[in-house]
Amino acid sequence: MHATRGRTGSATALFRRLASCVALAGLLAGCAQRADDAHTLTFWTIGREGEAVTQLLPEFQRENPDIHIDLQQMPLGAAHQKLLTAFAGDSLPDMTQLGNTWIPEFVALHALEPLQSRVAHSTVVNPDDYFPSIWATNVYDGALYGVPWYVDTRLLFYRSDLLKAAGFDAPPRDWSQWRHMLAVLSHPQQGIYGILLPTNEYEQLMSLALQQPDPLLRDGGRYGNFESAGFKRALAFYVDTFKLREAPAITNVEAGNPWSEFGRGVYDFYFSGPWNIGEFRKRLPADEQGNWDTAPLPGPDGPGASVAGGSSLVIFRGSNHKQAAWKLIEYLSRPDVQQRFYELLGDMPPRRSSWDGGHLHDDPKAVAFREQLERVKPTPPVPEWEQIANEMQLVAAQAVAGDLTIDQAAAEINRRADRILEKRRWVLAHGPTLPGAQR
Repeated sequence: MHATRGRTGSATALFRRLASCVALAGLLAGCAQRADDAHTLTFWTIGREGEAVTQLLPEFQRENPDIHIDLQQMPLGAAHQKLLTAFAGDSLPDMTQLGNTWIPEFVALHALEPLQSRVAHSTVVNPDDYFPSIWATNVYDGALYGVPWYVDTRLLFYRSDLLKAAGFDAPPRDWSQWRHMLAVLSHPQQGIYGILLPTNEYEQLMSLALQQPDPLLRDGGRYGNFESAGFKRALAFYVDTFKLREAPAITNVEAGNPWSEFGRGVYDFYFSGPWNIGEFRKRLPADEQGNWDTAPLPGPDGPGASVAGGSSLVIFRGSNHKQAAWKLIEYLSRPDVQQRFYELLGDMPPRRSSWDGGHLHDDPKAVAFREQLERVKPTPPVPEWEQIANEMQLVAAQAVAGDLTIDQAAAEINRRADRILEKRRWVLAHGPTLPGAQR
């Protein structure tokens, strides 16, 4: 989950925040107490996923009449803090939905139950059926701590009619083609741009950076690697898109309604995630539905990678109902249930077999996502990653504004990342191994 959908918020000041969580635990305990009923399973969800799950649970209850589910829905903006507060107050639920960028933090807290042995004996959860990089976001130091529930990645939404009118029969396959298309399609004097890249969203630059051979962190996640040739190449491509006036240097707030602007032809490309399939179908008039499509991200030298985001299902170590929780995870992992979940919400399944039937199989707008999911990369598995990504974007915005050169911006991002990782380096030198670390 990113952003989306999937944002964890600041993760580096972990121990300071846990101290504040202890103080808050008493205030929030009333909404986080684990049920005493031996047959009651507490399950916390985040945002709209909770609404969809309520429509999936009746069948599970019929199959498991002895298990009662206490389902609680957390707002996305408050979920991370509530989970930390519940951890500090020893009032975590039995299981929860957890953004896969949040998992390293809770692994570091020793809050999550390892699941490898349950998977090994499962007739439902088959690791080989999952997109490999999505499955990998749940594995740390060889141990599995979550089962992917839905996937989130980024690719291109584009105006196929405008590309065709400009002489392009297909979307770009590499950066060179993409740059050429952006140059031809952009008419900034008329308020028309090749692409919308809101300067306060880090997912776009991060996706370009993940396409490079250089890792974003080095030395087992101890230091930033933003002065690498690969990252500077990605940053330069990103910044040049603004300097060449192929994208407006505006935030998503300033962009207003991107769907109507896309429909009016203000932008030819829109860099976004799977939920926008439903949004474009809902927001664009019927006579414009044939004018747009989706395409995998172009890479530097051919089809490119994108971010391996999404949400997983985890069981907490302190749960008294682990077997019941595992039954629910298995149920929600069934391909037929995942297909229904997509139909209800538009959240794409992490299993290849779940794409073989239902509306998803027949949806031409989803084909590019299916292709992209074979080429995704996880973000660095450290609890501090999202804070680093936020700082990366703040500095990148300075480069877009012309206040920093590419070399200066890369050095500044490295400096900020190293400062954020300072506590991590100390713990690794003096304490137990943390997620993503190598001795």
